[in-house]
Amino acid sequence: MQYRALGRTGLKVSEVGYGAWGLGRREWIGADDRESMKSLHRAIDLGVNFIDTALAYGEGHSESIIGRVLRERRDTAYVATKVPPKNRRWPAPDDVPVSQTYPGDYIVSCCEKSLRNLGRDHVDLLQLHTWQDRFLDEEGWRDALASLKKSGKARFVGISVNDHDPASALRAVRSGVFDTFQIIYNVFDQSPESGFFPACLEHGKGVIARVPFDEGSLTGAITPDTTFPDGDFRNHYFGGDRKLQVFERVQRLKKLLDGEAKTLPELALRFCLSHEAVSTVIPGMRKVANVESNVGVSDGRRFSPAMREALRAHAWERDFYS
Repeated sequence: MQYRALGRTGLKVSEVGYGAWGLGRREWIGADDRESMKSLHRAIDLGVNFIDTALAYGEGHSESIIGRVLRERRDTAYVATKVPPKNRRWPAPDDVPVSQTYPGDYIVSCCEKSLRNLGRDHVDLLQLHTWQDRFLDEEGWRDALASLKKSGKARFVGISVNDHDPASALRAVRSGVFDTFQIIYNVFDQSPESGFFPACLEHGKGVIARVPFDEGSLTGAITPDTTFPDGDFRNHYFGGDRKLQVFERVQRLKKLLDGEAKTLPELALRFCLSHEAVSTVIPGMRKVANVESNVGVSDGRRFSPAMREALRAHAWERDFYS
């Protein structure tokens, strides 16, 4: 496992982190706690030391699973979690004030709840789960985050940038308030490269790349005939003719598989790790086999300029979350 600096936090985090949304069970139907715990143990065995979760993932279930695993280990593991918006609206609507989304006392209460779920006295990174640029000009949330840092309950703070909207966080990057930024970055959504990543590099911010597999499409597992269990959020994400759209684009992407990347998941992860701004990438991997294949990508190799240039042609502007 290779490690990178998480901005200027002083933390060295594994290039491949553990995205723990799938451990929540509620949104990803079919998750099994025993299997999830085995996968997390295996990830830590292989050097993964950064785990990203959220209070909203299964209403704390993901955090509880992580807490159970870490109590069985003596390894150093950095845990990042997120405060959900009080109105439970993703992404943050542009007509609702921060006082209704992240009031100060609510942020503190959520952090305390996460700590109880995790069985810890601190979280390494506390992130706001949504963001709007105008929040910077409103009061309440900033003092709450500062107090949590001062008390040691949250060592560092960050935000999870709204889906496909890196421009909405540019002022936040320059503000000096946040230590890290979590953002969608994958072969299809390359938008952070144009302005967001340069700003993060200039200001020394840690970057957590999320959704590297585009919710599964960039693994090659989605075909026009793929079905999901009732209640699984992917029924919406890949609704209508989206599975066909994805399948056709992935078929074209497969033509790039060669000595630099032999499988689509490898291609997807190496793409993320080939950008110098990225501190860690957090694929979901609640099965041991997926852990082993994903972690194997952290070997120090980076894509050639020719491969990077070829991948630019596969950028795809769209929003399947809406």
